[in-house]
Amino acid sequence: MTLASLTASEATRDIREGRISSVDLTKACLAQIDTTDAQIGAWAFLDSDMALAQAEAMDDLRRRGRPLGALHGVPVGIKDIFDTADMPTGLGSPAHTGRRPDADAAIVEKLREAGAVILGKTVTTPLAFASPSTTRNPHNPDYSPGGSSSGSAAGVAAGHMPLAIGTQTGGSVNRPASYCGTYGFKPTRGSVSRRGALQTSQTLDQVGGFARSLEDLALLTDVLTGYDAADSATHMRPKPRMLEGYRSETPVAPNFVYLDIAPFPLTDAMRGAMDELCEALDGQVDRLTAPEDFAGILRDQHTIHTYEFARNLDGNAAIDPQHTDDIMKDLVAQGRAVTDDAYAAARATVTAAEAYFAAFFNDYDAILCPSSPGEAPLLSEGTTGDAVCQKIWTLAGLPTLTLPLFEGDAGMPMGLQLVGAQEEDARLFRTARWLEDHLFSADNDGEDDDDQGET
Repeated sequence: MTLASLTASEATRDIREGRISSVDLTKACLAQIDTTDAQIGAWAFLDSDMALAQAEAMDDLRRRGRPLGALHGVPVGIKDIFDTADMPTGLGSPAHTGRRPDADAAIVEKLREAGAVILGKTVTTPLAFASPSTTRNPHNPDYSPGGSSSGSAAGVAAGHMPLAIGTQTGGSVNRPASYCGTYGFKPTRGSVSRRGALQTSQTLDQVGGFARSLEDLALLTDVLTGYDAADSATHMRPKPRMLEGYRSETPVAPNFVYLDIAPFPLTDAMRGAMDELCEALDGQVDRLTAPEDFAGILRDQHTIHTYEFARNLDGNAAIDPQHTDDIMKDLVAQGRAVTDDAYAAARATVTAAEAYFAAFFNDYDAILCPSSPGEAPLLSEGTTGDAVCQKIWTLAGLPTLTLPLFEGDAGMPMGLQLVGAQEEDARLFRTARWLEDHLFSADNDGEDDDDQGET
């Protein structure tokens, strides 16, 4: 195993125990970027000297016996919609090239306090919306990495860094994780402050992350969560402890539900993968048809997103005609056409969905759901893919985890999504770990049987 392939959990342990240095780890990540990023294009800003200076500072703290943070010396990529005082934040738009914020975003402060090395800024789609970025999928550059957190997902998948930060307003964490074959997590709405991030939708914008393992996602999210008076969506109450949840044992085998949601246009490969998963969990999965109202939730999510996007960015140079493609023009026009009454009716769905799922999870530990309808689309299709598999859960503010379990007909990754109850994120990590252990142990048992049969 090379340094660049270490998980964040492995790297922090090795740095703490003196087996490796943050400088050596950061150099290994930079070398991997130098080798592969010309083909992938995951980075909007990268300053090797700045990254190595941060790493040396973390090593110096360890040498002097100072306290070490939860992510001490670990490189992290930041989606280029979060302000950084020492790096430009371009928001994925030529209209903001070279923009220099005065202060760090809340999550950047949290990461620095935890000892992380801010490696650089990862590419996002323009204004974190629907138009494709220039990033390509590390598994095959002919395919999209998804959006809007395209560079963050692609960078982790390509081995550029163990961890990266993204955001999700529709499906911009879990869908890129699915397409790029990484782990992805969006915690409960209000868990992580959005101060210093581009606001596209005050109702729907949520912060998430990408990693190489469940344990890493839990470690990262514990660092990011917390109340912030500057973000009214954050909760002033204790937060779930994700790492504690990941490491705990389930008292009984979890109960799952797989909802057949009519508007989800699943490919045959994804539908078959979900069927096989349900068979592997025989006796622990209820298969139900989702209420027809779910289609209405999808429409209301789109109404809220476009209405708030158009008004939040009205007057922004990035949506002027000279900087705007047809996809953006159409979505902004849709948002401007939404009436205040239609918006208010859609906003009422948020409260209704929260109440519905609060009762729903009395019977289940997690919903099983595809993270995407199938494999990533080809870049030539001019789209970042369909976020339909996330929009309901994003509107309801539920925690969602993507596990890189499946592969499509073209050999590209596809993810399984686990959806949990609000503020029961730790329980969701515990359930996801049980699921991985169960599936992998079953695979290993099968391999052993095969070996014995061949013998």
